[in-house]
Amino acid sequence: GKTYVFDKVFKPNASQEKVYNEAAKAIVKDVLGGYNGTIFAYGQTSSGKTHTMEGVLNDSDYMGIIPRIVNDIFNYIYSIDEAIEFHIKVSYFEIYLDKIRDLLDVSKVNLSVHEDKNRCTFVKGATERFVTCPEEVMEVIDEGKSNRHIAVTS
Repeated sequence: GKTYVFDKVFKPNASQEKVYNEAAKAIVKDVLGGYNGTIFAYGQTSSGKTHTMEGVLNDSDYMGIIPRIVNDIFNYIYSIDEAIEFHIKVSYFEIYLDKIRDLLDVSKVNLSVHEDKNRCTFVKGATERFVTCPEEVMEVIDEGKSNRHIAVTS
């Protein structure tokens, strides 16, 4: 048989908080320190990607990785010098069958990934929404969720 190596395996009953603290929190800390970071879920249909990444958006016990990241970012912003101005933009897209689709504007399909002069990656043409608080981020996510591709699993 084939051998696989994992950094971490979580039991099925692992809490959302445990998964976030052990799989994502260090990446968020690095991002707040000025580094790039990526967290994504990969897997077959109905394997728990949405549960892990989103969970129940407005429930502190059951929220997934994304709302926890949002809360940590805004808590960081709220805790530092008020003279610093932040501009926070949110995009929401999915990769399905090797195509990037903008979930905030479904007319934008087959978008592509690019790198800017600072070697930061971005999805060219993706809708960007300016947000000022965690609640606005959750509203953007709710809007995009209604446009996700849902495969039949039966």
